[in-house]
Amino acid sequence: MANYEDNKIVDYESNTSLYKMDEKKDKKHIVKEVLFWVFFPIVFLLLSAILIFYMDLTDGPLIFFILMLLLLVTLAVLRIIFRKKKWYIGVATWIGFIVLSTLILDFSKPGLEYRPAVLNASPEKTEVLSLKDGKVQGVYNEDKSVMVYAGIPYAKAPIGDLRWKEPQDVEPWNDVLDCSYFRAKSMQKTYDSVTNNLVDIYAQKSWHPNYLEQKIEISSEDSLYVNIWKPNTTETNLPVLVYIHGGSLTTGSPSFYAYNGENMAKNGIIQVNISYRLGVFGYLALEELQNESPNHTTGNYGLLDQIKALEWINENIESFGGNKNNITIAGESAGSSSVSAICASPLAKGLFQKAIGESSSVVLTTPPHTFRTLESAKAVGRSVLTEFNCKNVSELRKISADELVNTKSTNSSMTVDGYALPKTPYQLYLDGEASDVPLLNGFNSMEADAFTVPTYLSSGQPNVSNSKARLITVFNDEDIVNKMMATQSWNNDEEAFRSFNNIIATYWFAHPHYSWSKAIKENYSSPVYTYYFDKENGYYSGYHSGELPYVFNTLSRNKNLTFAYDESDYNLAKTMNSAWAAFIKTGNPSTSSLTWEEWDKDQTNVMHFGSTVEMMKDKYSDLYKIFEEYYSKASV
Repeated sequence: MANYEDNKIVDYESNTSLYKMDEKKDKKHIVKEVLFWVFFPIVFLLLSAILIFYMDLTDGPLIFFILMLLLLVTLAVLRIIFRKKKWYIGVATWIGFIVLSTLILDFSKPGLEYRPAVLNASPEKTEVLSLKDGKVQGVYNEDKSVMVYAGIPYAKAPIGDLRWKEPQDVEPWNDVLDCSYFRAKSMQKTYDSVTNNLVDIYAQKSWHPNYLEQKIEISSEDSLYVNIWKPNTTETNLPVLVYIHGGSLTTGSPSFYAYNGENMAKNGIIQVNISYRLGVFGYLALEELQNESPNHTTGNYGLLDQIKALEWINENIESFGGNKNNITIAGESAGSSSVSAICASPLAKGLFQKAIGESSSVVLTTPPHTFRTLESAKAVGRSVLTEFNCKNVSELRKISADELVNTKSTNSSMTVDGYALPKTPYQLYLDGEASDVPLLNGFNSMEADAFTVPTYLSSGQPNVSNSKARLITVFNDEDIVNKMMATQSWNNDEEAFRSFNNIIATYWFAHPHYSWSKAIKENYSSPVYTYYFDKENGYYSGYHSGELPYVFNTLSRNKNLTFAYDESDYNLAKTMNSAWAAFIKTGNPSTSSLTWEEWDKDQTNVMHFGSTVEMMKDKYSDLYKIFEEYYSKASV
C-alpha cells in the first residue's frame, strides 16, 4: 500500500515535472515564434529595400533584377518553412542567400556598346557622300528631317608609336564607311554605375528607379572621330557648329544625349561633335616627347586634336552642305576651357568665325583649373614614368592603355607648349594675337556645388563656423577673404553654404568668364554676349552643366528624366536653343522674341535664363573687383 501510494506520488511528481517542461518548451516556442514574426519581417523588408535600391544603381540587365526578386521570395519562403528547424538549417539558408545574391550582384553590371547614331530602330540609310579621304553613308532620324554621319575619322588612330604625337592625317579608305553608330569614346577611367547614379540622386534630391539596362559606351585610344548632324536639305552654305565636350579633360563623350545635334540640325545648322585625347593620353608632358616632336611640343595633344578636327572640318564640311566661312566653335566646362585656348592659339586662326563658351575659361592671369605651367606638367610626366617603372617614352608606349588609364597622376590641364600656345591664352589676348571673333559665354548659379560637396563630404559642408578658415586655405590671404565674405550673407549655416559656394563658383567659373569677356572688350572689336542660368527643375537645375539640355533642346531625349521637367522648362529650352542658333548663324543671339544686349564691363547687361528671361546685373560683379585685386597682389 505504502509502495503503491509512494509510486503514485512519484508518478504525479514526474508528470508534473514533464508538464512543467512542456510548458517551458511551449513558452520558449511562443517566444521564438513572436521574435521571428517581429524581427524577420523587419530584417527581410530592410534587406529587400537595400538590394532593390542597389540593383537599380547597378544599371545591369533586367534579368538579374528579376533573379534577385525571386531569390528574396525564396529566402522568405524557406525561412518561414524552416523556422522551427535546427539553428544550423537557418544559418545554411542565409549562407546560400548571401552566396547567390553576391553572384547576382557581380553579374548585374551593365554591358558595353557602341551607341547607335539615332534612336529609331532599323533607320533608313542616307545617300553616299564623297569626302576628301573616302566615301561615307549615314542614317536618317525617325522623321527623316536630319541625316546623321557618326564615326568619321579625322586623324590616324594615336596608338603604338603615334601615342603622344601630334595628330596625323587620316589614311584614305576604299569601301563606303558605315556611319550608323558612334565610335568609341576616348580612353578614360571607368566610374561604376553605382557612384554615377548616387550623384544623380543627390542632384535630383529624389529617387526615380529604372531597372532597364543602361549600357556603358566603349572607350579606346582609337577615338579621333567626328559625328555630324545635317538638315535633310539640298541647301548649301549652311552654318556650322563644332562642339567640344567637357569632362575635366579626363572624361566625356561626343555622343552624350544632352548635346545631341538633331535639334540644331532642325534649325538649319550642321552640328559636328568631336572626340579628342583625354587625361594621360592627351595631356602628358615630358622633355623626351618635346625633343622628339618636329614642332618641339608636348603636353597639349588633346588641344592639337581639337585643332586638327577643325582643319578636317574646313576641308570636308562643304561635302555636307556646310559653309567653312561660318563656323562656330563651342564647348562646356573643359570644352569651354578648350574653346578659350583655341581662340588664343595661332594654329587655329581662320578656322572658325565665332565662339561659345559655357562654364569655364583659361583667359586670365592664373587659371584656377585646366591649365598649368610646362614645368609642372613635366614634373607630373616624370612621376608617370616612375609609377610604371619606365626609363623612357619607348617603354611607356608599351604599357597597355588599360593600365595607363589608371595612373595615379592627374593630367587634366593644358600648358604653354611653345607651339599650340606660345604664351598663356591671357597674354595672347592682351598682345592682340588671339582670334578676333564674337563670343557668347556664361555660367550657372550653382557651378561649384558638384565640386565642393565631394571635397567636404567627410569633414562636413561649409557653414558659419568653418567657412572663413576654408576660404583662407584656398586663397591664402585673410584680407582678401574678408573682402569676399563681406559681399555675401552668413546669418545661418544654409546661407553660409550658399555663400561659400558662390565665392568658389566665382573663382573657378564666373570670374574667368569675366576676364575673357574683358580681354576681348578692351583689345578687340568683336561683340561679347553673356548669360546667367539658374532654372530650377527636378534634375541638375543650375548645377555645372545644367544648361546643356536647354541649349540643345534635348530635355525630352533622355526618357529617364521626363519626370524632371514641366512646360516652363520646355519653353525655356526653345528660347535658349533659338538664341544659340541665332548666334551660330549671325554672331548675334537676339531673336524675334528676345533682345540680347552686348556685354559691357559694368556687368549690367547679362542675359538671365531662369524663371524669367531678361537682362540683369551680374550678381557676382562685386566679387570680380576683389578677384582682380587678388590676382594683382599675387603677381607682385
